[in-house]
Amino acid sequence: MQSKKEGILDQGYWDDVQPDPKYSSGTAGAAQWALDIIRPSCLSRRGGRPKELMRTSWMDGLRGFAAFLVYWHHHQLWAHEASEAILESGFGFNNQHHFASFHFVRTFFTGGHFAVAIFFVISGYVLSVKPLTLIHAGEWTKLNDNLASAVFRRWPRLYIPIICTTFLFLTLHHTFGFWTAAIKWEFNYKDGIWMWYAEFKNFSYVFNTGGEPWFTYNPHLWTIPYELKGSLIVYTTVLALSRCSKPARLWCLVGLNFYYLYIVDGWNCALFVMGVLLSELDLLAEKKELPSLFYRLEAYKELIFYNLFFMGMYLSGVPSHSNEIKDLRASPGWYALSFLKPQAVFNYKAFYLFWGATFVVPAIPRIHWLKAFFETRFCQYLGRISYALYLVHGPCLWVLGDRLYVLVGWVRESHKANLAGWCNAMPLPKWGPFGLEISFLLPNLVLLPFTLWVAEVVTRVFDEPAVKFSQWLYRRTMMGKL
Repeated sequence: MQSKKEGILDQGYWDDVQPDPKYSSGTAGAAQWALDIIRPSCLSRRGGRPKELMRTSWMDGLRGFAAFLVYWHHHQLWAHEASEAILESGFGFNNQHHFASFHFVRTFFTGGHFAVAIFFVISGYVLSVKPLTLIHAGEWTKLNDNLASAVFRRWPRLYIPIICTTFLFLTLHHTFGFWTAAIKWEFNYKDGIWMWYAEFKNFSYVFNTGGEPWFTYNPHLWTIPYELKGSLIVYTTVLALSRCSKPARLWCLVGLNFYYLYIVDGWNCALFVMGVLLSELDLLAEKKELPSLFYRLEAYKELIFYNLFFMGMYLSGVPSHSNEIKDLRASPGWYALSFLKPQAVFNYKAFYLFWGATFVVPAIPRIHWLKAFFETRFCQYLGRISYALYLVHGPCLWVLGDRLYVLVGWVRESHKANLAGWCNAMPLPKWGPFGLEISFLLPNLVLLPFTLWVAEVVTRVFDEPAVKFSQWLYRRTMMGKL
């Protein structure tokens, strides 16, 4: 039975796959299964009853909302390609003043960068919470079993959905021949399969250090190799520190964060380790064993976390159009902060996003209305489909979204040559603030529900079965079960 402390993010110990008794054999059972797969949750019984909230349910909602920010960010940049510098630059940079680039507000337009930092902190927290709990309980045998299972299952859990969705995307292209601006396809299906295989084997190799970080068949997935590396860092860090005293473990985690952020350019590693540190602090807080400094500040807890949240949200909007520190210093509101960037970090935005995520994530569960927002049914729904949403929002944008945007007037030169029949076929006025134009919002009345529906289908067909399969495979490979 699922623990009271567990949410979607904590799950992973699945029983062996059993046939669902509601699906009878034969054509009728197959038809019922297919209908349940494609039916949106709002029209099915599975979406009708709210599920019991768990301790980390707010984290599930935060992860889901972060996935939505990635969707919105990429749609903003796609439609406003000619004005990308306005969205990605700071408010007032080059005398450009737009609501969409204003401090705090800008995160809701170009918050995809911040969402990645949130993903990594959440992963560090969730992947470490169970083994840290076992360490606190002195359950060393169970700790070994837990880490062995987690390491074994991590690659297939992350990459099986990518294999399925990108291969399906490749197959659909060569079946229907649709044009996409984001991907240069091979001439025939055979060459496409070979190129897909050749790229994927390197993309999914955890120790790959060369070549482009992008996977041609879904460039948005550049973060997944970082996710795998970060996961292994979490598991090895937890194991290495498992026999340390609690104070020593805290100091080692602080030291690792300092090393990854200020000595080497390991911003992604620092985010995962910060998740481990936050998880350790929460476990100590439950047992009333936090360092004494925390208890001295307890009377100011609400003020501290509100300040952390607002500071984190400000940092989450770090300008990202350029890697040049001089451009950051030329952005109003960032001059003094620019001098905090350590020498080790090449891309300055990573440094500020690290601190933004570090401030925001622990603040959310201590601010009631924020926690309540991420526990709403919609955010919980986004959390359930978040990985699939991350996987499919790009292909949905490139195939359907591109054509709808072209249809209403967001036309590029490449569209005139390849989508001539779609160009300005139903032009809409570009009324409204930059980033919220009518001709941008109305296509999303179709695009957002469609993308969420595709993400639901992918969750049911590829994502959830990948989790079950990886657990089943681990059980089958255990001694005595071969």
